[in-house]
Parts: sequence; structure tokens; C-alpha cells
Amino acid sequence: MKKLTAIAAILCAFTFSACNADAAKTAKPAEPTTEDQKTLYALGIFMSQQVDVFALTPEELVMVQKGLADGVTHAKPVVDPEAYKPKLQAFAQGRMEAASKKSAEAGTAYVEKAAKETGANKTASGMVITHTKEGTGAQPKASDQVKVHYEGRLIDGKVFDSSIARGEPATFPLNGVIPCWTEGVQTMKVGGKAKFVCPASLAYGPNGSPPTIPPQSTLVFDVELLDIVKAAP
Repeated sequence: MKKLTAIAAILCAFTFSACNADAAKTAKPAEPTTEDQKTLYALGIFMSQQVDVFALTPEELVMVQKGLADGVTHAKPVVDPEAYKPKLQAFAQGRMEAASKKSAEAGTAYVEKAAKETGANKTASGMVITHTKEGTGAQPKASDQVKVHYEGRLIDGKVFDSSIARGEPATFPLNGVIPCWTEGVQTMKVGGKAKFVCPASLAYGPNGSPPTIPPQSTLVFDVELLDIVKAAP
């Protein structure tokens, strides 16, 4: 967490349509219809992804809405906001640590379950590789540049990236990606397909990759090795 102002700005994303606490409990905001409304709605969605780790309850969200409404209307604050800056920092840090711990525990359980599936191989590094289609072509080295199709998911099934959906393969040096990919793709041959289950330590670690990948996330990739574009000298 960097600065209090950043936290406040992000939390405000939830409250573009805030009016008061009682109304927030009973009134459902209208669906966006105009382009301006849709733009503001999209902004709210993007910014909400940044604070997903806070796991705000509906009751907590109502308090955030009330604080924003009182600030915007210049109503007298019911508490001294300056006095609560340190507490807000601690609150944010605590939520992030709790979410990271929960994510790490869920990831560990997911990896262990995946390692027991038919055809799965858990490597010494801790990742799980399942070859779903054996290739017949060349096998890349870490220094090679490869062309692949892939789909990346969180363990809840949410897709965060997909070259398949874009309809365009990705090309990159194999030693320039996350360790899970560097290790996993080297076990494949051109024309092959595999599933990688990557623990956070071999992916994006304790920081994640905001806004799509939370801290301590175990990731799942379906990978097809299309070609070795540039072999190592």
C-alpha cells in the first residue's frame, strides 16, 4: 500500500452514485444507458478490480458511500478523518495480508489436488505439468523464442488472459516470462499441448499482477506450442 490518497481514490470508485447510507441499502442504481453513464460505469468496474483484495462487505461499502457523500456535500464529518489515517492504513494492510494468506492456502490445496490427476507430473520446483497432446516437433531451450497459443485462468476458473480469444498467437523469448512457463514449455515439443498449474512462487508471487491477478495466486495455463521462432545459437 503506497499512500492514503491512493487508497481513498480507489475506494471512491465504488461510490460514483452514492447518495446516503439509507438509500444505498434500499435503492438499486439505474442501469447505464447514455455513453457518459456507461463510461463512468466502466471506470467503476476497472477501479473496483484494484480493491477486490479488500473484500468489502455490503455494510462496509455503505460506510464508504456515506463518507464520500458527506465529503462531496461538505456535510460535517461524524469523525475526524485525519485521526483515522493511521487506522485506515492498518485496515488496508490487514485485509491485504488476510487475502494473500487465504489465496496462498487455496493455491496449495489446488496444486496438491492437480498433482493427483491422471497424467499429471509435479516437478521439483512445485509446478504441475499435464501433457494433453504430445508434440512431434523440436523441443525448445530456455534461450529460444517460441510461438504459442494459451489461456490463463485463476483457480476459480476466471480467465485473465487468452491468446486464443484474441485469435493471435503470442511470441516471446522463453527466458523472459514467469519461471513456470520457462520450465514448462521446455518439456513440450512443437505441436504439443499441455496444462500448467503454477504456484504463486513460480508466477507473480506476493505482489500479483494487478488488476487481474491477485497476490499469491496459483495460476492455470492451457498451452499449445506452435513453433520455435528463433532457436538458440
